Amino acid sequence: MKTSRAFTSYLTVRRTFGAWFSPILSGLLLLILRLLVNIGLIFDHVFFPSIRKKHISPLVIVGNPRSGTTFLHRFLIRQGLGTGAQLWQMVYPSLTLQKLIKPILPLLEKISPARHHSTAAHETSLSSIETDDVSLLFKYFDGFFLYGFILAFAEEDLFDWFDPRKRNTSNRDFDWYENLWKRLAVSAKHDTVIPKLFSLSTNIPAFQQRFPDAKILYMVRDPLNVLPSGLSLVTGVLDKRFGFWSLEKEVRDRYLNRLYKALVELLHRFHEDWTNGSIDQTKVLIIKYDSIMNDLEGLMDEIFTFTRFTPNAEIMEEIKKTADSQRQFTSAHKYDLEKFGLTAEQIRTDCAFIYDTFLNPQLNDVD
Repeated sequence: MKTSRAFTSYLTVRRTFGAWFSPILSGLLLLILRLLVNIGLIFDHVFFPSIRKKHISPLVIVGNPRSGTTFLHRFLIRQGLGTGAQLWQMVYPSLTLQKLIKPILPLLEKISPARHHSTAAHETSLSSIETDDVSLLFKYFDGFFLYGFILAFAEEDLFDWFDPRKRNTSNRDFDWYENLWKRLAVSAKHDTVIPKLFSLSTNIPAFQQRFPDAKILYMVRDPLNVLPSGLSLVTGVLDKRFGFWSLEKEVRDRYLNRLYKALVELLHRFHEDWTNGSIDQTKVLIIKYDSIMNDLEGLMDEIFTFTRFTPNAEIMEEIKKTADSQRQFTSAHKYDLEKFGLTAEQIRTDCAFIYDTFLNPQLNDVD
């Protein structure tokens, strides 16, 4: 499957964007990177023997892209509730390599894939705290990032390749996350790791079986905001790198339809597991986007109770300052649903289960 994913990805990029050499170069660089990382991971057990026995307590942030996960992720880490992975730490997860690479990070920023990320969504760089989903792309050339940015363009819909109900890679993926998180914990000298995993929406019951002590913060935002914003985020990167909006309309529409369905499916899978009792709800805190914007103090009190974290006076003062700023914030983002081939009625219908279970339809945060 690994060879198939790589070869199919190459053909897809070549047919869609007309690029044939740069994907080959990127593939070779990725192979070299993987070799160096694997060697570094072996040396880690020599230079950092505590990794093997390191205990970790994951506090995982889950939710669709653009649901407030990035803000909450970075804010909790800044307040000292735990440690999280910076992008460069996922590209170079070996602690041995990190010691060698950290001095040249400014140089690596110039060739980083993060430079294609739109800053309209949020600031991204190699030193930014980012979603742990990306680590699967670098480690196994797999995961939802691969589908969302490349293979959703394929002539055949390949979503089944990434659906845990059709191709279950949970054991492999959870093994890798545990290895990554133990290294983060050793590096930061902190037992609590705070990952952000939007793809975990499809597989929380299996995750809870593997990490029974883990706690999960699940973000909910009005689909009328989160879905077009998520589409805008991904297409913004693709347009900056490949000129997405210059592609033929048929290709764009096919891609947008697949990505939209995938984002809705993330919502649906969590909702299904939540309502049928597959999820241990005592270890999941549902967080509404509105609470981040309008009542951060109250939300943080809930999180502190949920995680049994005791804040100091400095943290409480920072929460108050940030809460005041959040209440005054007005989003400048306006999304043309027609641009993505969508209507408000379609989104409300497709995501009725989210409104019915988690949101009051009369209080939606519609821009």
